[in-house]
Amino acid sequence: MTLPQLNIYRHDRGRRALITLAGEIDPVTAPQVRAALERCLTDGITTIDVDLTTVDRCDSGGLRVFLDASRHAAETHASLRLHYPSPQTARLLADMGSDLPLLR
Repeated sequence: MTLPQLNIYRHDRGRRALITLAGEIDPVTAPQVRAALERCLTDGITTIDVDLTTVDRCDSGGLRVFLDASRHAAETHASLRLHYPSPQTARLLADMGSDLPLLR
């Protein structure tokens, strides 16, 4: 059995960050995503764009990370937007009642 792998890439431009995720977001990798998003806010980033194009799978724990990070960003007058989620991920977010911006 192989462990899930997730690669996280961050590119900053001023107070905006693009976080590109590649792999699976699950209980093992969700803490890495949470840490990357929190680090953006700690660094003074006000707009966080998360590219999910190459995310193979995102479980409910991963979705919770995005929802929590979005709330935390709003509290600090920042924003978090998800780009190119899979249809399944977008459906799960809608089912959870999320108002998190999903951009395609």
